[in-house]
Amino acid sequence: RVSLGTFSLRPTLKRMPPHTQCRKSNQPSHKKTSIFQTELMDTRAARPFSFSFNTSDYRILLMDQDQGRLYLGSQEYLVALDMHNVNKEPLIIHWPAPAKRKGECQMTGKGKQGECANFVRLIEPWNRTHLYTCGTGAYQPICTFINRGWRAEDYLFRLVPGYVDSGKGKCSYDPKQENVAILINNNLYAGVHIDFMSTDAALFRTMGGRTAIRTEQYDSRWLNEPVFVQIQQIPDSAQKNDDKLYFFFREKSLDSNGGASPTVLARVGRVCLNDEGGQKSLVNRWTTFLKARLICSVIGKDGVETRFDELRDVFIQPTQDERSPMVYALFTTAGSVFKGSAVCVYSMADIRNVFNGPFAHKHGHNYQWTEYTGKIPYPRPGTCPGGTFTPGIRSSKNFTDEAVNFIRAHPLMFHPVYPIHRRPLVVRTGVDYRFTALVVDQVDAVDGRYEVLFLGTDRGTVQKVIVLPKDPTSFEELTLEEVEVFRVSPDEIQPRNLYVSSDAGLTQVSLHRCGVYGRACSDCCLARDPYCAWDGESCSAFTPSTKRRSRRQDVKHGDPLRQCRGFNAKVEKRLRETMQFGVEGSSTFLECQPRSPQATVKWLFQREGKRKLVREILKTNHGILLKTLNQTDAGLYHCLATENNFKHTVARVALRILDRDIVLALTAEDEDEEPKTRPVEPHQPQSSFVSTPFPPEIRLINQYCQSYWEQLSPKQQQQRKRTSRRHTESQDQGLG
Repeated sequence: RVSLGTFSLRPTLKRMPPHTQCRKSNQPSHKKTSIFQTELMDTRAARPFSFSFNTSDYRILLMDQDQGRLYLGSQEYLVALDMHNVNKEPLIIHWPAPAKRKGECQMTGKGKQGECANFVRLIEPWNRTHLYTCGTGAYQPICTFINRGWRAEDYLFRLVPGYVDSGKGKCSYDPKQENVAILINNNLYAGVHIDFMSTDAALFRTMGGRTAIRTEQYDSRWLNEPVFVQIQQIPDSAQKNDDKLYFFFREKSLDSNGGASPTVLARVGRVCLNDEGGQKSLVNRWTTFLKARLICSVIGKDGVETRFDELRDVFIQPTQDERSPMVYALFTTAGSVFKGSAVCVYSMADIRNVFNGPFAHKHGHNYQWTEYTGKIPYPRPGTCPGGTFTPGIRSSKNFTDEAVNFIRAHPLMFHPVYPIHRRPLVVRTGVDYRFTALVVDQVDAVDGRYEVLFLGTDRGTVQKVIVLPKDPTSFEELTLEEVEVFRVSPDEIQPRNLYVSSDAGLTQVSLHRCGVYGRACSDCCLARDPYCAWDGESCSAFTPSTKRRSRRQDVKHGDPLRQCRGFNAKVEKRLRETMQFGVEGSSTFLECQPRSPQATVKWLFQREGKRKLVREILKTNHGILLKTLNQTDAGLYHCLATENNFKHTVARVALRILDRDIVLALTAEDEDEEPKTRPVEPHQPQSSFVSTPFPPEIRLINQYCQSYWEQLSPKQQQQRKRTSRRHTESQDQGLG
């Protein structure tokens, strides 16, 4: 399972949700460039981190931009990595649960899957020199402080000796239970299960010298078996007393009784940061708690609406106005019959409008949700004490009993929150993977600023997706590439480099591999990758500050006819013709993979100066398969890529067809293993052989193989030898 996060000058993703699912008919709008783990290692585009200690369950918990460190939590270990020098030795803390507590945990029947350990689930900055950290503590959550020093140069990372705090209300008991938390002014706000059996989930505020406060206990109208996904402070106005905490979660529907109602609902909730609870009712409970439904759906051609209800991840993208960040949310469909994944984006203006709208109310003989039309008490439920609309109320304890009782019975808003344009940015159905995590990076290109989405999947890959506006109401989604980061499912990711964590460890992946698009201006332009531009010689990383007249990039249109005028002919001249041999009566594969993931490919066959379209072939993403070769198939094959009306030749392959009888004679095993004769035609006696000199084709094959071998690096030669040896061994064993 991949989870993602960004290292840039913006807040970063710190945790990842559990597995998600995908489904049927909506494929990406084009083919992708797939980069596998071995290629990443060979090109040094990925660097796996391996640690000297034995642990698992790595999670990226904090990007420390003050000191340039990446903090990881795992089973009984905390790790600090230097992001500016990834080769530097990491700082490591061993933080196990006490042996006595492990024994008590196992006595309760836990521990069959290794849960009776301390799984680190929280690392938050406390002040300039210290971090606050919590772990599951073998089903007895514990917290403590970490001294990280004033500067990274201090090379300091150690637990504060002798200090251990209870983690109840801060960290889950069960390592499989997701929790979210954030420290604000030394107050810890956490969405967490607070009991051993994981039956009591709450939004909790602890620490900071204030009385602990939480959501109403065991009231399904407030929270009904929630799974917390993200938590973030977002100011509502210039007035500090209006600041609110927004949290995103999914929960079981109160109406899921086997009918048409969904079983799971996606939610956004909020509370005021200065909420102190009620005086008579809702004592030590939130008096400003409200929640609303998030809608992410797509209308099919048949007019049927498909809703993605299982919220899996949220990334909050800051804007110039700190009160109006963009909310990117990742969803999957609920249930196992119809599976799919989608990404929707919401504006804070739309979210606030819903919270300022009507409340939901169950009414009537069917006890259905309806809009509450009665009197709304003053101050309006959900407003903050001392804020813009309640300047005369100093504390939530001064709210009227009427206002407090109303919000206790009506925490849900009637209207849902719809995404911008009322449809998803990205939809995946009919695929064999599930999206599990999301992170968004802002990239400045020649023709504007773009949002690049990195989407983790449960098959160990990361998809890089860009959504381009076509007009004010529609957009185009392009998958730039898909990178295989792990052989097994990863667990958490963080760009300017992409950090990906899993049970097995951590990998650092470059955000761009511009070289895979080729050296041609047209290929680089057609790729439409905002991280890359053609610099006059090759496709290389784009830097907005660089003043180069030869720089070419066109993310919005991908038009090489306009951008690369005068440079395209050079590519055709530079393209080498390769020679390939096939045996009469057998099949052969002609390889061709265009650099641009959006290109469509067709093959032309040239013989005696005439070209024609190759039709009777088996096409793949890597080339074509020609079946049952004969001498008329010999000739020159052109692989032609087309995109945005731009056509160019990607590969030229000269195919030579070898006589089958000659090849059989040359490959027959003789006593001296040097066959120089071939069997006669079938009508001749079996014992009769005719001496045959080596034909010119064989000398060409030898030259071709020798030149091909010399072009390989020593590492590639060793790899080819190992592959050949394994193939020979499998044949000896009758396996292939």
